[in-house]
Amino acid sequence: MAEPEDPAAYSIRPNFKLKFRPSIVTKLIHQILVDRLTGATYNPDSCSQWAKEIADEVKNRLKELELARYKYVVNVVIGEMRGEGVRMGCRCFWDADTDNMAQDVFSNVSWVSGR
Repeated sequence: MAEPEDPAAYSIRPNFKLKFRPSIVTKLIHQILVDRLTGATYNPDSCSQWAKEIADEVKNRLKELELARYKYVVNVVIGEMRGEGVRMGCRCFWDADTDNMAQDVFSNVSWVSGR
């Protein structure tokens, strides 16, 4: 008789102890933004590289949390502060019981960054 398969191997949802915790992730994002962007001045030539580096760091730090069965989407937007407003939208299909999101905004006199 074959040994039973591990039931956890077929679970497509994380258990309650491993649920995504937005408060923890928001703090993580905020700290990365503060560390990377405090004292920086807006430069349109550097923004795409900064956004990529920040997104990569956020993604790597999320992986360190070892939340099994999650995939991460990281979106970083950097824009100049000149008095204009901006609105962004994003749509996803997700499981309302287990999936969630975290975001933070960092701004100074010359620019704003959000994730």
